[in-house]
Amino acid sequence: MINSHDTVAVFTCSITGRYRRQFCHDLNTAAKEQGLNLVYFGFLGMIGEKDSGYGTEEHHLLDLVDLDKFKGVIIDLEGFKVQGMAERIVEKVRTAKCPVVSVSRYYEGLHNIVFDDREGIGGMIRHFTDVHRFTRIGYMSGPFDHPDAKVRLEMFRSVMREKGLPEDGTGVFEGDFWFNMGDAASDFFLSSAERPQAIVCANDYMAIALCQSLKNRGIRVPEDIAVSGFDGSDEAQTYLPHISTVDRKRLSIARQAFKVINDVTEGKEVGDVPAEPEFIFTHSCGCHRLNYRHEVEKMNRLHKLNRDLSYAMYDSESAIIKMSSVDSTEKLTEVLDRHAINFGWYRSFFVMTHTDSEGRPSYDAKYTEPSGELIPAVAIDHAGDIIDMKQKMSHGMIFPDCSYDEPMFIYVNSLHCDERRFGYTAVSFSSEDVYNEYYNFWVLNLAVSFETLLKTNRIQSLICDLENLSICDGLTGLLNRRGFDERTHEAIRSLKKGTAQVCTMVIDMDGLKRINDGFGHTEGDTAIKAAAKLIGACCRSGEIAGRAGGDEFYVFAPDYSQEKLAEFTVDLRRSIDEFNRGSDLPYKLDMSFGAYLADSDPNARLEDYLTISDSRMYKQKQAKPNRRK
Repeated sequence: MINSHDTVAVFTCSITGRYRRQFCHDLNTAAKEQGLNLVYFGFLGMIGEKDSGYGTEEHHLLDLVDLDKFKGVIIDLEGFKVQGMAERIVEKVRTAKCPVVSVSRYYEGLHNIVFDDREGIGGMIRHFTDVHRFTRIGYMSGPFDHPDAKVRLEMFRSVMREKGLPEDGTGVFEGDFWFNMGDAASDFFLSSAERPQAIVCANDYMAIALCQSLKNRGIRVPEDIAVSGFDGSDEAQTYLPHISTVDRKRLSIARQAFKVINDVTEGKEVGDVPAEPEFIFTHSCGCHRLNYRHEVEKMNRLHKLNRDLSYAMYDSESAIIKMSSVDSTEKLTEVLDRHAINFGWYRSFFVMTHTDSEGRPSYDAKYTEPSGELIPAVAIDHAGDIIDMKQKMSHGMIFPDCSYDEPMFIYVNSLHCDERRFGYTAVSFSSEDVYNEYYNFWVLNLAVSFETLLKTNRIQSLICDLENLSICDGLTGLLNRRGFDERTHEAIRSLKKGTAQVCTMVIDMDGLKRINDGFGHTEGDTAIKAAAKLIGACCRSGEIAGRAGGDEFYVFAPDYSQEKLAEFTVDLRRSIDEFNRGSDLPYKLDMSFGAYLADSDPNARLEDYLTISDSRMYKQKQAKPNRRK
């Protein structure tokens, strides 16, 4: 799979969030140390703050995953917001024969890296009480029904009781684990009977929001009120003042996860592995003062990042315009190859689309359901790694075989729009760095582009169907008289005078009236369809066949010869005989035939050719013994 290195699967969400992006970077670092490939099955989940429509359909990605192809599985399910998605993933990975390690939530029966939330919150409260001698401490919780929030709130109350303080301190406020409730929390704590000396927040994002709101109200942090967070996020250490927090030591957790996989693979007994918290006591609790020279360097890096993001946004705006006008996967590939360069340098990128049993891709209007085989609709190979750019993926295969034989990091996302499952995207990196938010932008716009291709195909298919209805015979599927005339006149006009021979044939069924009278018109229609099928099967040299009406058929052949005409005549006679021998119908099928060969002439009249052919057909019919109508 992929190359000669073992591969570990990672299930996670919101990879571009700063906490998780750093954790994935650390996973990549640890995997490279072990000589492992990683395949991330990434879930976008909520788009913005409220839209879960895209995320609810991402579970179909799980159907494509064959866990037997992996050395181990790592699940990081803490950030999932779409209801039921984490549970679906756990149900899936419980079927794995390889080791499965959870690094952020505890799951019975799996191997768990257990981060001690209790000791983290407890240690932060004890820091405020023992080092800073605070006694008035408030608490900003996450949603009360969130599992992590419950554990952290319980520990806050336990330590407050341990210190002989009110278990709810100066008050407990229910937050959202995000940036939205800083003002509400400020109002809550500032209106308390006793203004808190410190506020412990259940994560960094809420701590940042609270600090900003307090500053907006003229409250100094930490001089007036100290604040702490939890999680050790990058934002907490770039925000001013830097947030005192509890770090999860992500690189250590990553290394421990791979050690568990290796130990279990080698048959060792492995229990749950504790991950000890690491405390960062810094500006927001009053432990350290700002190092302004250090902060200036950070500001310069942030300014550069902001410029880079602005340029990337301009590229994206240009790409949106170009993507809106593509009408094929080839043009889509060109746009992506040229413009999808703002999320980091990647080795290769693929859009793999489902095909049905007839080989039609999922963006084809006539596509039915997945057959288990996927094809590359978009294939870009910047590094020249891919052995076969057209390699098809069967069930369980995720990425084409590579000649690059160093650890690779591949990120896989579902590609769908509404309820149409197109397939998935896969992008490969050799760097530990993780793509930025603009990659999600490309994935979502690709989903819309494939939906547009699907709608375009449906319109084109409808137009084609309408055209076929106007030029095809509804009973036999052959061209009707109008369709036959159009196609034949086009063929005649395309031939220069005297450069080839053309042939017209008139074929008339024998005995159709007797079939209709004796067995009914339904049986007559059956006979007509049988005759049309035999005639169509004999058209193997560019002949144009049509039903003129009733029991009469026309055939026109451009660039023909006496030899081809003889071959057609013999084939038709043989086909009729074979049909009658194998048929249990109460009648015999037969036809009369007349043909005319002439030199090509763009000014010739088709009607003149048909008149001669019809006359010869009629002579053959008249000459038959026991002639039937």
